Parts: sequence; C-alpha cells; structure tokens
Amino acid sequence: MVDRLSALLARFELRARVFHGGPLCGVSSLEERQGLGHLHLLRQGSLTVTDAQDRVALVDEPSVLFFPRPMAHRLDTRDPAGAELVCATVDFGVGDENPLLRALPPCLVVPLARLPGLELTHQLLFAEALLRRCGHSAVVNRLVEVLLIQVLRYAIEQQLVDGGLMAGLADPRLHRALAAVHAEPARAWTLASMAAVAGMSRARFAAHFASRVGMPPGEYLTGWRLGLARALLRRGLPVKQVASDVGYANASALGRVFARRLGSSPGAWLAQESDARPRTPLSNTPGANHGADIATH
Repeated sequence: MVDRLSALLARFELRARVFHGGPLCGVSSLEERQGLGHLHLLRQGSLTVTDAQDRVALVDEPSVLFFPRPMAHRLDTRDPAGAELVCATVDFGVGDENPLLRALPPCLVVPLARLPGLELTHQLLFAEALLRRCGHSAVVNRLVEVLLIQVLRYAIEQQLVDGGLMAGLADPRLHRALAAVHAEPARAWTLASMAAVAGMSRARFAAHFASRVGMPPGEYLTGWRLGLARALLRRGLPVKQVASDVGYANASALGRVFARRLGSSPGAWLAQESDARPRTPLSNTPGANHGADIATH
C-alpha cells in the first residue's frame, strides 16, 4: 500500500532551491513570489519573524520554519552575535492545486529537538552549505527536500492540524482511502469503493470524512482531480491525455468540470496562466549581511 505522503509527493514534484547559507545579521525581507514557499533552518542564534499580517514570533532555539505558501515575511537578527541558518525557496505545486498546501498553517515552526533522526541531515546540510564543495548546490537542495519531508511527517504524526487534508492523513482509517485516491486518480472511484479501502461502511465513512477533512468524499475527489489536471496542463500535456489521467472519460467531461468549478474551459484557463515564475526571493535591506549566496537562480 502506498503511504500517505508518497502519493502526494509523486504527483506534485517537490523542489527546493537554497539561496542562503551561513551567518545572518540585521534584517532580511523576503518578498511574496508566485508559487513559492520558504523554508529556514536555524542552526544557532535567535530570530524574530514577522509575517505580512505583522504577526511576530521569536525563535530562540534551533528550529525549522516553513512557509508552505507564498507569503512576504521578515527575519530580524538584531543580536550582535547574529544567527546561522540556511534559507531555501520551496516549490510544491500551486496552493489551490495541491491539497496538502491548503491544509497547512501559514507558518509552521518545529524545534529540531522534536524531529528525531534529523541530526545527520542537519549536519550534512550545513557542512555542504558552508564548504561549497563540487556539486554543493545539488546536494543542499536535495537535503532541504529531505528535511521538508521530515517536517511534513512530523506534522501528520503529531496531528498539528485538526482539519483538512492533514487531519485526514493523520486519521488511522481515512488515510488509507486518501492515499489510494491520490495514487490512482483515474480509478472509477465511488463512495462504496473509497469506504471499502478505509474498512468502513459507506454512511460511516461519508460522515467521518466530512467531519475530519471538512468536505464530502466526492467533493474532495473532484477537487483532487481538478488540481492534478491543472498541474498536468501546466506541464504541457494535451487536454485529452490529462482527462484520461485524472479519471474523466474524455476532454469534454473534463471541460464540464472546469466550467463548473473555474468558469472556463481548460484551454481558456491555460491561456490565462503565465509560465514565468520568479525564482529569486531574497531582497536585502540596507546594511544586512546575508553570508554566502549558495545557489544560482
């Protein structure tokens, strides 16, 4: 059986780009960029984090800070000793396409002490970021992706979110049905077949799913297929193939779902989308020292 995260990771490719590694002093402002989240790994020192709504959080122990969706924020290290950290952009699909991104809070802060088994990843990441050895960019990017998967695993296991997909993935029965739907979107799913995977009656499954995930199973399935279809269209796949891949009989059937949910046909929707997605999220405030710029964008 496919585990609860692997199917999502397979459908929405996770990509991280490290753009800073080393000491950070002063104030750093990070702009909101289309389709990109941010991950910061604080190794030592302290940070004051301010988001676009002026919510402020003090992080004074080694921690991972994850902004899953695009959000402007500011890192403030006014301590003369500064702070040491690695910063990366994260591309995990557009938020309204990937249900996992919709289910996460605006910012997730996890102390490293709560992530058992992370010590080796942490050590390798900083060693590669600071030494700049041959191939270091590829290595640090992959290590950040590993780190992010560990954070997502922790969030599910600790049930940090009490609604939406994260709550469903944390549920001992619902996660089996969700993983199956994510892995096989083209399957002719019915309420009965989803309930059978979960090992529940149809009525009990429908009620429990709606209570935990926040919507009926059929609505979630349609949203999952539509989000996946949009991601595949962005990659240049023809509408006919996309329709088949996500469980619709033909392009017309997919078109009806697009019209009902998005108010346009797949072709019209795609024509409105821009393929240009910015990749350089860091803007420096005067006097800020950002250490090594270890990835090229």
